Amino acid sequence: MTTQVALVGGTGKLGTIIHAVIGELDGFEVVRVLTSSSDLSELDGADLVIDATTPQVSIDVVRAAVERRINVLVATSGWSAERIALIRPLVDEAASGVVFIPNFSLGSVLGSALAAAAAPFFSSAEIVEAHHEKKVDSPSGTAVRTAELIAAARAEQGPVSAPHADQRARGQQVGSVPIHSLRRPGVIAKQEVILAGPGESLTFTHDTVEPALAYAPGIRLAVPYAAQAHGVVVGLENMIDIGFRS
Repeated sequence: MTTQVALVGGTGKLGTIIHAVIGELDGFEVVRVLTSSSDLSELDGADLVIDATTPQVSIDVVRAAVERRINVLVATSGWSAERIALIRPLVDEAASGVVFIPNFSLGSVLGSALAAAAAPFFSSAEIVEAHHEKKVDSPSGTAVRTAELIAAARAEQGPVSAPHADQRARGQQVGSVPIHSLRRPGVIAKQEVILAGPGESLTFTHDTVEPALAYAPGIRLAVPYAAQAHGVVVGLENMIDIGFRS
């Protein structure tokens, strides 16, 4: 039986990559491609909805799919833990599944997991993320997710040290971790997590060079997983065995 997919935001850069990958997956077919302005009644009849829109549109797509008891794979950035918490009761009531993937890159997921694993050993943690100038949200969903993982890993130690956090130039804090966002031409996606303690520092850097190649393995994992998911799942790390779970 073929899983029929409705791809919202399917004409954008990420949506185009997702569409191409699904075309190579056995048992899945994109039967409907919607834009951010499409009528969401077009989701009717789909077995799986994939959202690759914008932060402003994404929440409406997710709600519309959950109301129809259709599982959703959310590839749109901008979903913080607080925003996801608003969706959980709806998902539980509908007994459906919503999978949020801040980043499909396996390298990015590994980098965030390694940074979180190391975070309890350092008093300071800051994130610098850079994206192309057309990215509409900041900080990026990947940086937000990384900061949340660091905060969770430091539950026993408490918040990281972030002096002068009241100053705007010190970045936006997520889980006590300052995040600094760059938006400029000539870059696709890059994240640096800088951990520091007395006399030393440790930096984890991930750089996306070719999105189609970087994201494809993660998309291949996430699409079948989302089709069978129950409840709310956040992060590609739940689909690969790296010894780290949210």
